[in-house]
Amino acid sequence: MADLRRTKLYDLHLALGAKMVPFAGWEMPVQYPMGVMGEHLHTRAKAGLFDVSHMGQVILRGPDVALALETLVPADIAGLGQSRQRYGVFTNVTGGILDDLMIANKGDHLFLVVNAACVDQDIAHLRKLEALGVSVEPVEGRALLALQGPEAESVLKALVPGVEAMKFMDVAEFDWNGATLWVSRSGYTGEDGYEISIPGERAEDFARALLDHDAVSPIGLGARDSLRLEAGMPLYGHDMDAGVTPAVAALGWSIPKARRLGGTREGGFPGADTVLAELASGPAMTRRGLRPEGRAPIREGVEVFDAAEGGRRIGIVCSGGFGPTVGGPVAMAILPVDLAEGATVYAELRGKRLPVTLTALPFHKPSYKR
Repeated sequence: MADLRRTKLYDLHLALGAKMVPFAGWEMPVQYPMGVMGEHLHTRAKAGLFDVSHMGQVILRGPDVALALETLVPADIAGLGQSRQRYGVFTNVTGGILDDLMIANKGDHLFLVVNAACVDQDIAHLRKLEALGVSVEPVEGRALLALQGPEAESVLKALVPGVEAMKFMDVAEFDWNGATLWVSRSGYTGEDGYEISIPGERAEDFARALLDHDAVSPIGLGARDSLRLEAGMPLYGHDMDAGVTPAVAALGWSIPKARRLGGTREGGFPGADTVLAELASGPAMTRRGLRPEGRAPIREGVEVFDAAEGGRRIGIVCSGGFGPTVGGPVAMAILPVDLAEGATVYAELRGKRLPVTLTALPFHKPSYKR
């Protein structure tokens, strides 16, 4: 793993007994001695600390930066209030998704967080905005931590008074012992919590201060994946990619009325004709939830059929695994929209077709602070 990058918390991960794996060009903790199941349940019950420093952090500046970004992202950036953030996607010329990202309005600039595997391509894509007078500044030297779970607020406010006043998708800056924290009340687990950008040289001290609290345990990539799956959240490169449109990915909600057909700022982003027409007429296929019978999980790549024998293939599982909170396997697949919730379809696993039930997403109800 010599060519892999390491976050500022690498030594701490080793000290905590983490099993390290390659992930998106980084050496990352997949689990700690508690194990994936224990870490998952701990996050749902108390508070989990995640190192997400592999994610890309980017600052955009310019006189019309919000409108400029709308030429790449079909979200309402111009209407995003100061100290608020919003989810969005980059689209390509055919309407497919290049990546998904978080966009925060910090007043005199926008702050973006993008996926680790897509950082280089996203920055190259964003540089198209330089022709519109936007400066694109990749953030170097800062770590990114996520504190997630029902006790996240009580833990963090003891170190950083004031964070308790934040609501879901608020962003703010705080001081912690001379270090400036960029905090958002958001995350990727379906739980209340925060994401905190901190100068890299202060990251380990801050992480240790959080871990000193009895409610906090370190959480690896394994539980991060099962938590987001239960929360019905898509993962780039699995549930969406350059060949999947926002409507098919069930992300049409991220494209508001203002950017749709007849809206005040209709279109103007790559693939707009395809994306907006599909949203207006409704897609033939979209991302759906599945609950297999029994305890055996069905995983990515498993084919889904409309009959126990014969019939036709109607989709492929894009994410799947065991849901510790729901007490059984859960999965997501892109399937026909006309299939009713509660319908039975069949997943072909090792030559056998197993009945699975079409289920509403998410599998676990989120508990955000509104």
